[in-house]
Amino acid sequence: MTIPTNRPLFLGLAMWSHNQWQKSLYGSGCKNSDRLARYAEVFNTVEGNTTFYATPAITTVKKWHDATPSDFRFTFKLPSTITHQNQLMHCDQLLADFLNVMAPLESKVGLWKIQLPANFGPDALPALKKFLQKIPKHLTYGVEVRHYAFFNKGDAEKTLNGLLIEHQANRIIMDSRPVFAAPPTSEAVIDAHQKKPHVPVHAIATAMQPMIRFIGHPEDLSNDPFFDNWLTRLPKWMADGKQPYLFIHTPDNVLAPELAIRLYQKLQQRIANSALSLPDIALPPEPEASPQITLL
Repeated sequence: MTIPTNRPLFLGLAMWSHNQWQKSLYGSGCKNSDRLARYAEVFNTVEGNTTFYATPAITTVKKWHDATPSDFRFTFKLPSTITHQNQLMHCDQLLADFLNVMAPLESKVGLWKIQLPANFGPDALPALKKFLQKIPKHLTYGVEVRHYAFFNKGDAEKTLNGLLIEHQANRIIMDSRPVFAAPPTSEAVIDAHQKKPHVPVHAIATAMQPMIRFIGHPEDLSNDPFFDNWLTRLPKWMADGKQPYLFIHTPDNVLAPELAIRLYQKLQQRIANSALSLPDIALPPEPEASPQITLL
């Protein structure tokens, strides 16, 4: 069941294609080319990270459009050439070329993600300000920062938040507490500890579509204490008319679909006696085993 866009929350994963989801999410016999369509039958948003590394062919963009219903929402990263190599400067043509290729999907993009590198600090805020002044205003943006100066509640963070509020850009919230609470005893957790930012969680909504990236603990129930804060914050945002995006990761993402649905159900239970409501979602049922024939 796909969550309609008039509902107050978008729920998704870090990707739509994973070989380990063949049984849990796609069902037996699902072709690789059909994975996005099967994914979109359960979740109504996804993190599109591939665009960070390379701009897809326009034929691929059209296929993504055709594989998803009208109420599905992608969140695509701007290319690394814009955010990391040029650090938002001298990239007008790069942005225009990228958006032109992505144009067939524009109506299905919930947020365009501006993920900035860890060395993009307070001194670079003028570049962010100029970039936000120039980008197309009819699109919705999310900005993810990783420099520690933006997490100490000092002048740099206040300036950043004020800039995002002024331009109605959403501050993307990275909640990596769960994964960093896990001991580095597996390759997946070690890799996550090396690659994911270990920064404080500042649950601020600078615009109407706050995005949370919840990087889960590999042990399912160990995630609950970290998600409790979101069981309070998300209903408040929804009641205020905001439309949050909630993305669930795990170190290897093998059981991310199951974790996402379980946490979503906890949120459903929390708002059960309020004016808010969320539709039920579930993974496809496992096919019944064929009856065994016994020869006597």
